[in-house]
Amino acid sequence: MYLVKNFHEIDVGDRVSISKTVTEADAVLYAGSTGDFGPVHFDDVYAKESRFGRRLAPGIMVAGIATSVLTGKLVGVLGVSIKDCFWFTGPVFYGDTVTVSVWISAKDEINRTMDWKAVATKQDGTEVLQAEATLKFPRSAMRP
Repeated sequence: MYLVKNFHEIDVGDRVSISKTVTEADAVLYAGSTGDFGPVHFDDVYAKESRFGRRLAPGIMVAGIATSVLTGKLVGVLGVSIKDCFWFTGPVFYGDTVTVSVWISAKDEINRTMDWKAVATKQDGTEVLQAEATLKFPRSAMRP
């Protein structure tokens, strides 16, 4: 079942956090659906020579965890993304557990838009992602 919230049911400051261990299987599914088979993600020899020294999880896949937290746990599926900005502030390696915190930072009642922010950290507290984005909500509720 989908989480469905109307624009007026969501407040500035609402926040949700989840933790997820990022696996190689996650990356294989991501790459299969996007075609993103970058060697730093899948080729041990190539990745060993990179500045990271080993394979890392695709950054945009990690960013996708933030958007799934947003729609699945915080605001629901009625709003659509109209702007997304992600900053990849540190590497995520397969086996890392990331904690993603997402919160509502602003609302515009007239335009029915809402800004959200996110930060992700690894199990050792190292920040790996920051995000800022905007959602637009319909005038009336549409139930999926």
